[in-house]
Amino acid sequence: MAQKGVQLDRETFSCSICLDLLKDPVTTTCGHSYCRNCIKAHFDEEDRKGIHSCPQCRKTFIPRPVLEKNTMLAALVEQLKKTGLQAAPADHCYAGPEDVACDVCTGRKLKAIKSCLFCLASYCEKHLQPHYDAAPFKKHKLVAPSKKLQENICSRHDEVMKIFCRTDQQNICYLCTVDEHINGSANKAVEDSEKMFTELIRLIQKRSSDVKQQVRSQQETEVSRVKELQEKLEQEIAELKRKDGELEQLSHTEDHNQFLHNYPSLSALSESTHSSSINIRPLSYFEDVTAAVSETRDKLQDILREEWTNISLTVTEVDVLLSPPEPKTRAGFLKYSCEITLDPNTAHTRLLLSEGNRKVTLMKQEQSYSDHPDRFTGWCQVLSRENLTGRCYWEVEWRGGAVCVAVAYKNISRALYSDECVFGGNVESWALRCDKNSYDFSFNKVQTPVSGPRSSRVGVYLDHRAGILSFYSVSETMTLLHRVQTTCTQPLYAGLRLSNYGATAELIKLR
Repeated sequence: MAQKGVQLDRETFSCSICLDLLKDPVTTTCGHSYCRNCIKAHFDEEDRKGIHSCPQCRKTFIPRPVLEKNTMLAALVEQLKKTGLQAAPADHCYAGPEDVACDVCTGRKLKAIKSCLFCLASYCEKHLQPHYDAAPFKKHKLVAPSKKLQENICSRHDEVMKIFCRTDQQNICYLCTVDEHINGSANKAVEDSEKMFTELIRLIQKRSSDVKQQVRSQQETEVSRVKELQEKLEQEIAELKRKDGELEQLSHTEDHNQFLHNYPSLSALSESTHSSSINIRPLSYFEDVTAAVSETRDKLQDILREEWTNISLTVTEVDVLLSPPEPKTRAGFLKYSCEITLDPNTAHTRLLLSEGNRKVTLMKQEQSYSDHPDRFTGWCQVLSRENLTGRCYWEVEWRGGAVCVAVAYKNISRALYSDECVFGGNVESWALRCDKNSYDFSFNKVQTPVSGPRSSRVGVYLDHRAGILSFYSVSETMTLLHRVQTTCTQPLYAGLRLSNYGATAELIKLR
């Protein structure tokens, strides 16, 4: 009992700042007492704010209070010292150079026993007590004492870094997402896009200049050739006219002997240009160039039109807000339900589609599908017609044998009976295989056994942006079977694979 009384006295007559017995005790107007030097140092730090407060009850004082010695406490402390009460904690309680010091203690600091990730401060046993007693502090995260708490503060915005950026592989604060990562990402996207479009425009301009130069060069060549031919023909015409004149004059000679005597003296004609050597091209010669450029323009417009849809979709899918948590109830999942149908152009020839292309049955006889490059020809699989982005939920009712419920990228291989094409056997697809006795999940040839209640209905939840894919057993309740955290690089498609003749799988209407 005596020891308990001593402990009570120590608590009562200790300074709440240095945790030592009061030295030259003074009392504030709110009734709390401190060592004169401790409270003086505390007020000195608050001078720049212009408002002073009590370290315990936070009552404010304007102006700075004048401190008067509490003579009664001073006498009691001296009396306690004479009874043998230790005046200070043992030396091993104080923080050394290698220890984490309490951030609240003034003067000689005590060792911290915990660090708070929310306050970003470290506390000794006494100053940590509010984190155990006060309700608002109980939500704070306490960890072993750490000297690296300031590493969690953003040097740019002086905010706690609570977000991990997967792009930069580092922690950032929420202001970084707006100031640097969003604005910076948008600015870089605009800058890079302008650069690429500028390069494309320059390439088109260069090709335009090349075509212009080639046409002009060919024009000069053809005009020169035509002029040369024209001059040659004009010379021949002149020579023929001269010869014709001489013959005309000679034809009027009445003396035959004289005609025969003068004829050999006529100059011989030079070698004439044969008509077959003159290549007269049609007037539409350069129209072929115009047609070729026009065809190129049309192809480029088609490409830009097709790709613009992807570019626009990518821009509008940018979402800087954190994804909402995964629903906890079936009603919550149904908010994200989507209408999905199966694509006949992807169905294996032994798969029969029905119920408006929502149900698939594995048949022994082949179906009369037309040839299509998207068709699975190895495994008995089919993909949905609709692509899946954002948050989606759907359910599959299966019966009659093993059924594989999957999601896959559109570029999954289709023509072979190998791992490259089967759902879950590659990096382009994720698959949950459902059998009457077991579940297992597959991705990239790795098969993982899955435990959970057996049900003929499987629910699939996809958060495309967050990269979350979850499979649920659906009956009266929903039970999580398997969850995947990944990064979706392109739109996904729902997929089904059947393994037994007569087995069926149906995409259930949820709306």
